[in-house]
Amino acid sequence: MSANPHHLSRRELLSFSAYGLTGAALTSLVGAEQAGFPTRPHFAPRARQVIHICLMGGLSHIDSFDYKPGLEAYHGKPLPSDEHPETFFNKIGLIRKNDFAFKQRGQSGLWVSDLFPHLAGVADELTVIRSMVAESANHTPATFQENTGFQLNGFPVMGSWVSYGLGSETDDLPAYVVLPDVRGYPAGGTINWSNGFLPSIHQGVAFESQGMPIPDLFPAREIPVATESASRNLLGRLNRRYQDQHGADDALAARMRSHELAARMQLTVPEVTDVAREPAAIRELYGMESKHTADFGRNCLLARRMLEKGVRFVQLISGGSFGSPRINWDGHEDMVKNHTREALRIDQPVAALIRDLKQRGMLDDTLILFTSEFGRTPFTQSAKDQVGKGRDHNMYGFTNWMAGAGLKGGMAYGTTDDIGWKAVENPVHWHDFHATVLDLLGLNHEELTFYHNGIKRRLTNVHGSVIQGITA
Repeated sequence: MSANPHHLSRRELLSFSAYGLTGAALTSLVGAEQAGFPTRPHFAPRARQVIHICLMGGLSHIDSFDYKPGLEAYHGKPLPSDEHPETFFNKIGLIRKNDFAFKQRGQSGLWVSDLFPHLAGVADELTVIRSMVAESANHTPATFQENTGFQLNGFPVMGSWVSYGLGSETDDLPAYVVLPDVRGYPAGGTINWSNGFLPSIHQGVAFESQGMPIPDLFPAREIPVATESASRNLLGRLNRRYQDQHGADDALAARMRSHELAARMQLTVPEVTDVAREPAAIRELYGMESKHTADFGRNCLLARRMLEKGVRFVQLISGGSFGSPRINWDGHEDMVKNHTREALRIDQPVAALIRDLKQRGMLDDTLILFTSEFGRTPFTQSAKDQVGKGRDHNMYGFTNWMAGAGLKGGMAYGTTDDIGWKAVENPVHWHDFHATVLDLLGLNHEELTFYHNGIKRRLTNVHGSVIQGITA
């Protein structure tokens, strides 16, 4: 440390340049000029921005958006099939009826359970896909597939592909921002927003829910304005001297621009994350005055503010790691207790986000995604002759929903069987879901490719079809 607090040592100058200016995310901007992303849609888009709400752990579709009155008749009976389904704990108990009452909501009559009373109030905005299927009943590979289309680590997530395909609408913030659960990162941590083999500029940038939104964006101690200005001028002269001696260097030029962006972010980040500037009525709408909804309400409100600033893709995580107790949607032991707790945290904020975007005229070109890596089984996780309180993982049929972006609201696409175990009509694989998201953004999923290890890679691998009949 320099003895004079008004001067920086050479080491401090270099450290400040590498970390204080760029922050945790901004180093990813090095080489941006070489990234070669298209930055233009292939055709006219319905949406230009995305909010992706990820429910980590496995939302029970049969207790939320997929009403199965037949479960009442099957309650306490064994699975009406000789098949042995793949689950996580392989404990197949007796069938149990849904744990929350369903009602038809809004003008559309869409079935939504009492688990989500606030979302029930915006049912006419929801496009519910009740026939999702996945390829794994294990959280980690299933979550990888949810986000990347592949069960293995190392592939870019959907937000990174969108950043690669369309670029950013702002020079002051990253194109892809992640807002983790305040209780902790999900299993796998930052892998959940990895750029994979895409250029690092497309990695998701996590904004911390408490304290400094981006670590190391600001120097560890206050630096006088004159000292900071002098240090930047010196660094600029050194960079120009290097370029004069060694010729043009695209990587160095990109790093110089990343420092300029860092300076802009030092002004923009505090402003965009200051939700206290919002009117009291808006903060109340998002549930920021309640201890149960304040955390996720803040993230939902922050997502709207980021869209207004031009962020392309905002991902909100509901659920942390799989410890004990589980702080996510993994209701193995007690579905009612688990889902009541988790739904209480997000129901009002997510409904408020939909209402707020609509009243501002932003829902028309914003796509909201509400997803979980898989669903839950209609039979309980217990001994085969018992009706337990928990449900195991179900990859054979589950529910996601979309909203906004010119979609048909108040409708359900696809169906599962009478007990909500398997998709039986219009099954939707994650490749189809991803192809549809890209299509709504004006991107052809077969043309959005990146050459890696001799293969033209894409989000949908070599599969995927756009879901038909869900746009207005």
